[in-house]
Parts: sequence; structure tokens; C-alpha cells
Amino acid sequence: MQQRCFILSEISGRLNPGGVARCPVRHAVPLRGAPAAAKYVSMKKGDVLILGFAGLALAVVAVVAFVSLAPMFSSDYGGRSGQVTTTGTALVGGPFTLTDHTGTQVTEKDFHGTYTLIYFGYTYCPDVCPGELQLVAAALDEMGAKGEQIQPVFITVDPERDTVEQMALYVPQFHDRLIGLTGSPEEVAAAAKAYRVYYAKVDDPEATEYLMDHSSILYLMGPDGGYVGHFTYGTKPDELAAKLSQHLG
Repeated sequence: MQQRCFILSEISGRLNPGGVARCPVRHAVPLRGAPAAAKYVSMKKGDVLILGFAGLALAVVAVVAFVSLAPMFSSDYGGRSGQVTTTGTALVGGPFTLTDHTGTQVTEKDFHGTYTLIYFGYTYCPDVCPGELQLVAAALDEMGAKGEQIQPVFITVDPERDTVEQMALYVPQFHDRLIGLTGSPEEVAAAAKAYRVYYAKVDDPEATEYLMDHSSILYLMGPDGGYVGHFTYGTKPDELAAKLSQHLG
């Protein structure tokens, strides 16, 4: 686990009104093999040992990290007021109703029973989206028969232009099993919200077509529709294939 380093600043050596000495601490250095209660000592003669300071600092960092990350995980409230039990389940995925590139209405339940690899983008995307869909296709092909256990899904964040007809022209260019999903602006927004996907329309006066800002993440969902893992932009095909294979077991 990556550790953070804490640099101690000087503290005034004067006595506060309560009579507690605030001792100057200069460049506290950890002693290997020292007892847990005396991990840090000052190098200046007469300085006072700062007992347990490192443990307190790490505890503060742990609390801050928990408060920051807790909203991303589901929690159950116990019987007592204020008691929370964190399950560790990522809040990614959920109900949606969209239309596939053949014109058939689908929901998330239509994908239950199989793994799905989901990517949000748009067909007018100049580079990132095509690159990610090519990545998916290459990884699944590299996996061979095992790759057939995963259903690739492309969900648009640009329903204004990505009609059923447009999606039908677009998705076969990447993989014969790729399913493209579109819908009304409200339906697309609901799906994006369920998967914590950011997107926004960007108008450029110098461009003939507007662009879409959006997050670029591949989500692997399990047969039960639950979150399994995700892959960020820049993942290599062989790396993606290997990690997908590990998830499949």
C-alpha cells in the first residue's frame, strides 16, 4: 500500500496558558526496531518524544479517506441512531430502459445471466470512443471462446444524433456482437447516472459539429447485474484480455 510522508513543522516552545509545553520538533526521524510507543524522536537535544504521533496522523488520513470514499459504496443503517454498516459494494449500475440498434427496447434485466462490458460514448466522437471500442473488440477476440462469455455494450451519451439508424451503421464496424443502445435524453441521462458517467455537450463556434465531453471508463458487470470491475482509458488489449479472463475465473 502506498504510504504518505508527513513533514513536521516547528512548534513554538513557549508554554501555553494551560501550562502544557509545546516543544519544538525538528525533522522527526523513525527508528527501525524501536518500540511502538517511541517510534519518533527529535534530533535536537532536549526535545520531547512525540508519542504515537505517526499513528495519530495515519488515523486522521484513514478517517478522511473513509469519509471521501464512503458515498461510492452502499451502506445499511443499523438499529441504533447513526450506526452505519458499509458493505463495500460499489454503487455502479442500476435500472435502465433503452433501445438497441435494431429498434428493440431493452432493460438491464435483458443482460442478466451474462457478463457485460459497458462503454459510454457517442458515434461522432473523433478518437477516444473508436479507440476504446477497438480495444474491446481486440481483447474479446484475443480471449477466444472465453470472450464469448462477455457481451460488449455501447451506450450513447448523444441521443440527439445517435438515433437507432445511426447506431445500426456504427456498431457493426467494431465487433459483430457489439450492441448499441440509445434512447430519449431522459432515458440516456438515467442510464448515465446509474453508472456514474459524466457527459456534457460542448459547442465550438469553429466546428461544424458539436462535441461531447464524457468520462471514458469500461465497466464489467456480472451475470447478476452487479459491478465487477472497471478499466480506465489507456488500458492495452492484452492487459484487458488478461484481467477479464481473471474475473471470469
